[in-house]
Amino acid sequence: MGTNRRYAEQVDRRMDERILQRIADEFPLQSLTEKERQADRLPVTRDPRPKSCRAWVRFGPHPMLVDAKVAVWNDVACGIIFIVRDKEYRCWVWASAVSPPVD
Repeated sequence: MGTNRRYAEQVDRRMDERILQRIADEFPLQSLTEKERQADRLPVTRDPRPKSCRAWVRFGPHPMLVDAKVAVWNDVACGIIFIVRDKEYRCWVWASAVSPPVD
């Protein structure tokens, strides 16, 4: 029996979403500390219209790649917003953990 090439990408995306939902339900979202993002010395830029991105976040010990929006940033970190199963999450991640969205 072969694989369904036509819908393989959609099936993979749904499976990734289910895995993310389960991990988000079971583990706390981690965020950079003020010290890590150097909040006391680096200015922050706020975007009134957050831009789409892909970002690596961590729920407990599990790194997950999510579709997100960058709302704030400084030279070393980005504050992102993303949704998992209708729940909004916000956290700070290293700037290098953020990339443009995949079309």
